[in-house]
Amino acid sequence: MIRFLKKTFVITELEVRKIFHDPTEIFTRAVQPALWLLIFGQVFQRMHPMSGNMRYIDFMTPGILAQSVLFIAIFYGIGIIWERDLGLTHKFLVTPTPRAALVLGKALSAGLRSVPVMIIIYLLAFLLNVKLNWSPLSIFTVLLIVILGSVLFSTFSLIIACLVKTRERFMGIGQLLTMPLFFASNAIYPIDVMPHWLQVLSRLNPLTYMVNALRICMLNTEPPVNLVYNIGILIVVSAVMIMIGGVLYKRVIV
Repeated sequence: MIRFLKKTFVITELEVRKIFHDPTEIFTRAVQPALWLLIFGQVFQRMHPMSGNMRYIDFMTPGILAQSVLFIAIFYGIGIIWERDLGLTHKFLVTPTPRAALVLGKALSAGLRSVPVMIIIYLLAFLLNVKLNWSPLSIFTVLLIVILGSVLFSTFSLIIACLVKTRERFMGIGQLLTMPLFFASNAIYPIDVMPHWLQVLSRLNPLTYMVNALRICMLNTEPPVNLVYNIGILIVVSAVMIMIGGVLYKRVIV
């Protein structure tokens, strides 16, 4: 187990170094959530308050954080295809590193890429007077949820990359999936206002459970037991994704 974790963190370190080679990616990734909060959020907070007199911008801020994590992680799999084309995947596969450690290491690096965006969203929330829970425990828990959500969706992205094997197909499928995953969740509107068929899809959508966990931590909307339930769902789905990704990882070169 210790050897597995060491090899996982080695892969994570290798991937994180790429961020320092091109830090502009962090700021370009932050543009979209900034636009959502500064324009969309400012307009829609003029609507009637949500249940419990919650302002709309307070309600949507955790959802925009989840959206940002999704959009960063869902295209992470294209790096696997680039590595295959450069011959790096072959080198990884001939090492004694377990396939699951390779997948988990890459997924954790995707989580670390989401951390700067989380910080930027918190700064925007402060400037916009969003009523968040600013306790250190809450922020630390949000950090863990962001990393966990990134692991889930980046591993899902890796699975897609292993199946489609070409950049063009991957980009098409990635763009096809992001909007349905986002809009079929409770990121920008409550589940109870959705039509019944969309409520069913929303409850099958892992992004919904990530938004729920973030909203509980950032807004104190529900009891802690519900937080444990939503994080548990994310952990189980992430574990399944990592196992599938470990099995399929070698297929990217076939």
